[in-house]
Amino acid sequence: MSGIDDREKGFENKYAHDQEIEFKATARRNKLLGLWAADKMGLSGPEAEAYAKSVVIADFEEAGDDDVFRKVRGDFDAKGVELSDHLLRKEMDDLLITAREQIRSEG
Repeated sequence: MSGIDDREKGFENKYAHDQEIEFKATARRNKLLGLWAADKMGLSGPEAEAYAKSVVIADFEEAGDDDVFRKVRGDFDAKGVELSDHLLRKEMDDLLITAREQIRSEG
């Protein structure tokens, strides 16, 4: 029975590790998205960093990416930044891939 228990424990540990990596990747994606969006809105330096942080914080409103999307979409609309929903979602997807690659290369 010990072999099965060890294997089960291994799967649990891998799942927990994968979840932690995904959490970190999503948080990094949100920061990268915030910096990208800040640039589109003409923000730089400390203003861009503060905006990126606000995008990371926005992700804690609800599960999934819709809260982050709504934040950036609303801010773009308020600042008159012309970008389709499709392109915003594509940028979010692309930056998540980038964030995952960055985290893997650090580990």
